Amino acid sequence: MESYDIIANQPVVIDNGSGVIKAGFAGDQIPKYCFPNYVGRPKHMRVMAGALEGDLFIGPKAEEHRGLLTIRYPMEHGVVRDWNDMERIWHILCSSRRPRSTRVRTGRRRQRCSLRPSTCRPCSSPCRLCSVWVDFHTSAEFEVVRTIKERACYLSINPQKDEALETEKVQYTLPDGSTLDVGPARFRAPELLFQPDLVGDESEGLHEVVAFAIHKSDMDLRRTLFANIVLSGGSTLFKGFGDRLLSEVKKLAPKDIKIKISAPQERLYSTWIGGSILASLDTFKKMWVSKKEYEEDGSRAIHRKTF
Repeated sequence: MESYDIIANQPVVIDNGSGVIKAGFAGDQIPKYCFPNYVGRPKHMRVMAGALEGDLFIGPKAEEHRGLLTIRYPMEHGVVRDWNDMERIWHILCSSRRPRSTRVRTGRRRQRCSLRPSTCRPCSSPCRLCSVWVDFHTSAEFEVVRTIKERACYLSINPQKDEALETEKVQYTLPDGSTLDVGPARFRAPELLFQPDLVGDESEGLHEVVAFAIHKSDMDLRRTLFANIVLSGGSTLFKGFGDRLLSEVKKLAPKDIKIKISAPQERLYSTWIGGSILASLDTFKKMWVSKKEYEEDGSRAIHRKTF
């Protein structure tokens, strides 16, 4: 069997994040393809004429010209809000050999897709994701597209104290080349993770959610859970996030409880890595839904094997 055949038969794992989409093959340690999960459209068509080719920009191309584009995220809080844009991103994700060619034109979404569905029919099924992907044929090759940028924000260990101090402004260069001086907003923005009420949101803070989840478990497990808190996801990369979470959880936990928070370096990809491990197990094949099964039973085929 040739190496291409081996790759083609590997399950493809996709983490459709609200901010960043990650994809690669099952068994890999990190995703091979990673780019912002948004679609960009030119702000001013007349001004843009001749400057940029195309009316839709996705992935690295959208990131490159972000200052000239109106950005829309098809996913919000883990829920798909715009299926048309989400499908466009999937097409680019599975584009042939060179993911850098990310320009597409409205009405020509299938031009560069080697993993394109045979039809792009509208779907009313609650399992719309499967109806879009069920006709895809695994023959694409993903490449690593990772850009590590300096983060502008940080979590303050004592926000009340920092508010009283004169925060030093830091200058950042935006994608369009202009500069921005950022002061107290550097810690005020991520502070919403712990104090959502600052913007009128009645949700609990992240530390309260963690403590509540542990206290909902069996009493015999709580001590173990407090000692095994693992950070995962892009928001945990804020500078000082772990220290702040530890400080807040300590206030909510029993005094004699040992609290340990692990912050793995690869936590940006933790969800994808979990999917990669799961999809590489032989036992996971029992949960697969074939194209034939889905065409015959629709969403019931998925519910029968996963619930």
